[in-house]
Amino acid sequence: MDMQQDVVLHLTELRKRLIYIAGWFLGALCLGLYLAPHLLRFIQSNLGSLNVEWSVFALSDGLLVYMKCAMLFGFAATLPFILYHLWAFARPGLTVREAKGVVWFVPASVALFACGVLFGYAVALPMMIQFMIKLNHYIGANEVYGLQHFVSFLLSFLFPMGLAFEMPLVMLFLTLIGVLTPGRIKTVRKYAYVALAIIGACISPPDFVSHLSVTIPLIVLFEISVFVSWRYSAARLRRLADGGHANPNPT
Repeated sequence: MDMQQDVVLHLTELRKRLIYIAGWFLGALCLGLYLAPHLLRFIQSNLGSLNVEWSVFALSDGLLVYMKCAMLFGFAATLPFILYHLWAFARPGLTVREAKGVVWFVPASVALFACGVLFGYAVALPMMIQFMIKLNHYIGANEVYGLQHFVSFLLSFLFPMGLAFEMPLVMLFLTLIGVLTPGRIKTVRKYAYVALAIIGACISPPDFVSHLSVTIPLIVLFEISVFVSWRYSAARLRRLADGGHANPNPT
């Protein structure tokens, strides 16, 4: 009977938090509907020295992009709220140390994702567009940018960049649960470099400078991840050693 009551209480708590998240998302969506035109104009006019004119090839293109932009803004504004409520829902089952250790994942994950998107938008994206324009001119083609296609291309490039910048948190989480250790990281480091170089080549234009501009930050992020993982493993070993000395086995 107690177990059934616990399940009911947990479901009630989950329902309450889902309602909070849904209400926050609706408010962020309404704000996104207001800001979407301004965001699209900002993106169009802030691509460095590039002057990109958008065209629509169907009557619904403008509406679809407008709603997509508003939805993405609503989701981005709700993501920190979702992560906080996930932590708050799981907190009763965590120790004090675990709760303190996990809570900072929320702002850190949002900040790293934002840094990845900003880096892709400010550094990698202008180079990619310039390369594509030069290639189009080389083959004698004139650019006519479809609004929906351009925004989809933008999101398909920036979203992976944001995820790539989550690498330190992912590696730290794998270290927390014991999947990664300094020894294993040392073993796979050379393979990780090759994988990051391939990823950088896939999401950047096919020229050497663009490859370096994307691959080097990914490698730096990997090394930061290795350092954070190593520091945590060393701190955990010290805690275990201190605990062992503080609580000797009784004789």
